[in-house]
Amino acid sequence: MTGEAPTPVSGLVDSHCHLDYLQKDGDLDEVLARANRAGVGAMVTICTKISEFQTVREIAERNNGVWCSVGVHPHEAEREAAVTTKGLVELAADPLVVGIGETGLDYFYEHSPRERQQESFHAHIAAARETGLPLIVHSRDADDDMIRILMDEYDKGPYPGVIHCFSSGAELAEKALQIGFYISLSGILTFKRADELRDVAANVPLDHLLVETDAPYLAPIPNRGKRNEPAFVVHTAETLAAVKGIDASTLAAATTENFYRLFNKAKPCTAP
Repeated sequence: MTGEAPTPVSGLVDSHCHLDYLQKDGDLDEVLARANRAGVGAMVTICTKISEFQTVREIAERNNGVWCSVGVHPHEAEREAAVTTKGLVELAADPLVVGIGETGLDYFYEHSPRERQQESFHAHIAAARETGLPLIVHSRDADDDMIRILMDEYDKGPYPGVIHCFSSGAELAEKALQIGFYISLSGILTFKRADELRDVAANVPLDHLLVETDAPYLAPIPNRGKRNEPAFVVHTAETLAAVKGIDASTLAAATTENFYRLFNKAKPCTAP
C-alpha cells in the first residue's frame, strides 16, 4: 500500500487523475482495487498530450467506471501546437471521452510561451462549446488572463466547465461560478497553509463542487509527500465536508451528483 489507507466513504468520484502516469509504475490494477475499497466508484483519467491520447483511452476502455478526456496541457501547448478545434471534436466523439482538456494557462512554470498557451486554450474552449462536453481547466498564476479569456469566450456562447485543482483567488472562483463552471478541490485543500483556499471553498455552493486527486501529484494529508492515487480522494472529501459543515456522506453524495450532472456523457457503472 502506498501511504495511509483511507476510511471508506461510499460513492465518491475522483474527477481528475492521471492513471497513465500511475500505469508506468506497474501497479495500476492494485491502485484501482484500493480505490474501489475506499468507495471511489468512478474516475476520469486526464489526457495531457494528444500524442498519448490512445494510451489514456485504453485505460478507460479496460476498466469499468473509468472515463477519459482529450486535450493538451498548457505545459505541452508549444510541443503539441498542431492541436485544432476540429481535431479535438473528432476525438471527443469517442464514447469514452467525457471532457475536453486539461487545458488552460500556467504562468508559474511557463513551459510553453503564454501566447501559445492562450491559442491552445481558445481552441479547446471552442471544442467544448461545439461538443457540449465540459472544459477541464488548469490555472496557475494566471488569474487575470484566465478571467478575461473565460468571460470573453462566454460572450461568444456558453460552454460548460470546471476549474480543476483549484488554488487561485476568490475572484476567479466568483467569475467561474458566474458562467456556470464548477470548482474542483484537490489535496491542496488539506494542507496546513491552505486557509485562504478553504475560505474560498466555504463560499462555493455545494451544488458546484467536485473533488479530485490529480494523482500522482499533490497527495493530501495524511499522505503528503507520497505518490497520490484515487483512493486518497477520501481525505480531500473529508476536509471539504468539514469546511462546508456537513458530514462526509452528504458531501460524497453531492459531489457525485455534481459530477454526473457536469460530465453528463458519463453514466454510473455497476460492478461486473
